Amino acid sequence: MGEPTYEELYQQCRLLESQLASFKEIRKQLLGSQRQLTRLFNNLPGMAYRCSLDAKLNPTLVFVSQGCVDLFGVAPEFFTDQKTNVMETLAHPDDLPGMRREEDGAILDRRPYKMYYRVRLDDDTVKWIWDQGECVYDEHDAPLYLEGIMIDISAQKLREYELIQENQRLQNTMEDQYRFGRIIGKSQEMQEVVKLISMAAKSDANVIILGETGTGKDLVAQTIHELSELRGPYVPVNCGAIPANLMESEFFGHKKGAFSGATCDRKGYLAQADGGTLFLDEVGEIDLSLQVKLLRALESKRFHPVGSSEAQASRFRLVAATNRDLAQMVREGRMRSDFYFRLHVLPLRVPPLRERMEDLPLLVSEFMSRYLGKPSSVYSIPAKVRAAFEAHDWPGNIRELQNVLERYLTFGEVVLSDFGIRAEAGGGMDETLALAKDCASLEESMDAVERHILLKALERNHWKKGLTASDLGLNMRTMQRKLKKHGL
Repeated sequence: MGEPTYEELYQQCRLLESQLASFKEIRKQLLGSQRQLTRLFNNLPGMAYRCSLDAKLNPTLVFVSQGCVDLFGVAPEFFTDQKTNVMETLAHPDDLPGMRREEDGAILDRRPYKMYYRVRLDDDTVKWIWDQGECVYDEHDAPLYLEGIMIDISAQKLREYELIQENQRLQNTMEDQYRFGRIIGKSQEMQEVVKLISMAAKSDANVIILGETGTGKDLVAQTIHELSELRGPYVPVNCGAIPANLMESEFFGHKKGAFSGATCDRKGYLAQADGGTLFLDEVGEIDLSLQVKLLRALESKRFHPVGSSEAQASRFRLVAATNRDLAQMVREGRMRSDFYFRLHVLPLRVPPLRERMEDLPLLVSEFMSRYLGKPSSVYSIPAKVRAAFEAHDWPGNIRELQNVLERYLTFGEVVLSDFGIRAEAGGGMDETLALAKDCASLEESMDAVERHILLKALERNHWKKGLTASDLGLNMRTMQRKLKKHGL
């Protein structure tokens, strides 16, 4: 081919000029679009950003909008000039692992990511950030950028916290309405008990507390003592646990050498209760011979220790309790009538739990708060378990309820066989029990259960160690030690 003619060169130049003009127009339009996007980003209620990704998917901020000034109090250059992911240096250490997992998971799953976390600024201000975005890929589906927006949600988190606190305050206020010392109940039956306790506390008369085993008779006796004006001690005595041949010595005390084994003087229950309250639980177990001596001491406030001819004085308030029919025992000759009438001055009956099922939710809430060491609202009982509780007649009363709840929170479905149902406490309890069953020793079983509980708590709190430690009631040092122990 020969040299191009002048006409051909002229046409090529015209084509190049046209292409250059088109390029300039396209470039102008692109710059205009860029300026429009930048203005849009800079006016968004938050900070828009773009992060480049290296081969290991580590993000580096390459663009941030002017929203960073309001959000973090710094210019955009603070983020872009450092050539690193500045957000990881600002993020709360407990939240950082969760951030990384969410970002990496979103990139690999080709989905948008959404997360919230805390950041700490130079002035130690802590802010809650809502971060939402997605990955941009090249034509070969290789990850190139992360693009998204961060918004300050501190006000919402504060309001959320305030609502939680307010809800707890209202719940506590409602519960306080039905709380009398450590006695809880809103049922008519328990309100009547509370009224009688108040009356008994203002009197010096002997009180007999009647009720089935496990109804809380000891707690009623303690409450009467605490509300009275007595300044002496509260001395509880389980009469059913004292061997018959030791009862006199236990009640009246003894002198050194009074009998074989009496190596020193010892105060009895009557002397210990001087100025306070003597509580005789299971009073129906006291034998007839001792009833005579106790009756004399109750009437004169004086008694003789075993092995002593010298009378001692003790002024005490007597409160007794029994689950027996004392009147029937009098008729059968197993209790002296004069001793019965000395006890039976102010009778107070504590109803069994089946007669006050209206109080069951309050009692469950109270016991769970004690066992968990936090408000019971953080833990819920499945509906089928609640239904089983409400259908049960609770022959062991409050004591049975406490034991059932404690065992349920510890072992889950094991205890629910009592009610003919299956349910889990906190999820995954079948797996925990299976782990424990396969272990060779108690120590290995406890380690397996502890590791499972830690794993579930970590998953529940998105692997945030601080939140997990708080959830389990552990300090961070203990949390770190347990994580290391179990290789987590």
